[in-house]
This record gives sequence, C-alpha cells and structure tokens, in this order.
Amino acid sequence: MSTADYTVSEQVAQQAADARDRLDEHTLKTVHWHFSEETGSPFWLEKKAELKFDPLTDVKSFDDLKKFPHFEDEWLRGGPVRRWVPKGHANKPTYVFETGGTTGIPKSRVVIEDHWTDYELFSDTLPDEYFPKGSNWLMLGPSGPRRLRLAVEHLAQHRDGICFCIDLDPRWVVKLIKKGWMDHLEEYKKHCIDQAVTVLTAGHDVKCMFATPKLLESLGEALDERGTSLQECGITGIFSGGTEFTPQWTKFCVEELLGGPAEEGGVYMTPTYGNTLMGLACSKPVTAADNYKISYYAPQPRAVTEVVTFDDYDQKVGYGETGRVKLYTLTDEFFVPGFMERDEGEREAPFETYPWDGVSGVRPFHELASATTVGVY
Repeated sequence: MSTADYTVSEQVAQQAADARDRLDEHTLKTVHWHFSEETGSPFWLEKKAELKFDPLTDVKSFDDLKKFPHFEDEWLRGGPVRRWVPKGHANKPTYVFETGGTTGIPKSRVVIEDHWTDYELFSDTLPDEYFPKGSNWLMLGPSGPRRLRLAVEHLAQHRDGICFCIDLDPRWVVKLIKKGWMDHLEEYKKHCIDQAVTVLTAGHDVKCMFATPKLLESLGEALDERGTSLQECGITGIFSGGTEFTPQWTKFCVEELLGGPAEEGGVYMTPTYGNTLMGLACSKPVTAADNYKISYYAPQPRAVTEVVTFDDYDQKVGYGETGRVKLYTLTDEFFVPGFMERDEGEREAPFETYPWDGVSGVRPFHELASATTVGVY
C-alpha cells in the first residue's frame, strides 16, 4: 500500500492536530522540568553543559527535540543510578528496573510511579466484559529486576484483583540458548509452565492474564495434555507482547488456541508493544477481516514512536513504508529525546482512538537481527 492510499477523515485529521498541540505543550513542560535546576536530574543538568543550545529557551515544540543528540543506551549502564532521579522527586521511594544484562552490565532505569500510571492508562482500554473488575490475574512472564512483573501486579490491583506470578529468569534462558543446552531449555520452560498450570487449576478465580506468545502457546498445549483448556480454567482476558507477535501467530492463537474471536471462543486477547524505557503501546483492534494485522500506538504524549528512514533518523518514512522505530519518553520521571530501538516496522496512520502515528509489523532491525536473541520466553 502506498502513502497515497493512507487517508484519514476530516474528523481524525482535526483530532490529530489537537493531539499534536497537546504533545507540543507536554514537550515544553517536560523539558523545563528536566533542565531546571530546581527539578531536573543530575544527568540532564550535567549533559546540558555539553549541548550547543539551551533547552529552556530553544525547545518550543516536539520537533525541537531533534536538536538533541540521539539517546545512547550505554548511558544507562552502570552507576550511580541516582543521577537519573529528578530533584523534583528526590525524596520519593524509587524503583530500579533492568533490561538486558545477559553479559556485562545491564541497563538500568529508575522509576517512581511511571509503571503505575502507564498500566492504569492501559487498564482504561480493556473491555470489562473479558477483563472483569475484581478478578484475579496470572503473570506468566519474566520476574526479577524487571518492570513488567510489578506493572502487571499493579494492573491487577488497580482493577481490584490479586496477581499470581511465576518465577522466570530470561537471562538464564538466553544463556541456555547460547550454550546450545536445548534439553535444559525445554526443562526450564516446562518448570515455568508447570507453575502456571498449578495456579490456574488451584481454584483461585483467575480470569485474566499476561503471557508472552511462546509461553501462552506452551501453556495451552500443557493444559490440553491434562484434558482441559484456558477457557475451562476460567480465562476470559489475555494481554500479551513480544516481537514474535506476528499476524500468522495471532491467527493461530485466535482460531486454534482460543477457539475463535472473543464473541465465539469467549477469550479476548490484545497484543501490546513495550519496554522498560517506553512503557506500553496498545494495539488497534486485531481482526480476521484485517488479516490479523497488528498496529501499535504509543501512549502519547507520555511516549511517542516514529518510523524513520534507515539513512536519516530525523526523517520519517511515508505511511505504509518501512523504517526503524524511534522512541521518545516524556514523563517527569524520565526523559528520552530520541532513542533508536532495535526494531523496524511500517508507519501507520492515525485513527479515531489513537489520533497519532503508529507502527505495524514490528520485528528486529535487519542490521542487528543476526545479533539479537528474541522470543526467548
């Protein structure tokens, strides 16, 4: 589909213009917070001296963030981690979440309440019919020093439920893969799935869950071997995420694993795209009529994704065209003025629910794909 084929209604165009105005206003507020002596973080106050412009006077819109150098993930490796805590939040309880770390020093991000806010906003997108308030949750994903576990736990509590979590160390999974210990990998996966089966069959009234695609598929197979299913265990709502969340897998999951779309099989599933830096991007409703295409939209203005050309990371591609994913995080806890993700995809047009750009077909960036271990759990 060419750029010319992407058209939006006059209503959506106006919504997009209004959203852009809110983004410009939010950007200005966020930059002033992070670069003011009274509220800014030590990292950005120190970095300010290296810049060739003054963020407090020269940033007047979102587009002005291109004046900053691209955010380097190496800045997040090593300490002191408190250099990332804004002075305006200095006396508040602080979490630190890690990403990577299979080899070398992991990247760390400090968080105060962002993970709560992100998942409360996500909660507003979930249909109560399939994610009933007061129901308990299963978190079938990574544990340890990762944002996701605490975020899903908060989501359950925010919706008046209790969250049951399994124990899963993705760093160990990556090591097993790199060593070629596939028998050990299979046993570890079985160990994780057994934990989930135990929770679901113990009478805990679990109706909602998070799972990665691979673990969800393995859980469905394990339940089938025991003569039961996700539906029979009481599951009605699932949210999932991972780079292997493809239209092909989604078609299999909906039509075979879940017994059809929600109105037929009784289980509603929604894909998500996120990470420790950004938070959580929601998907446009996924349907068979649209060939199970998955399009993600960041929680603007708190985070923004762009799809940019491979040879100029400040230039967006046309709608429907392929490029690398560029991320901006704009909260009063964390400021990322342009980070090049290890993903690529196609630029998607705004629509009524999310009147700003999205991204579809998310997959590992082709220049890094051979060095990237994905779908490990």
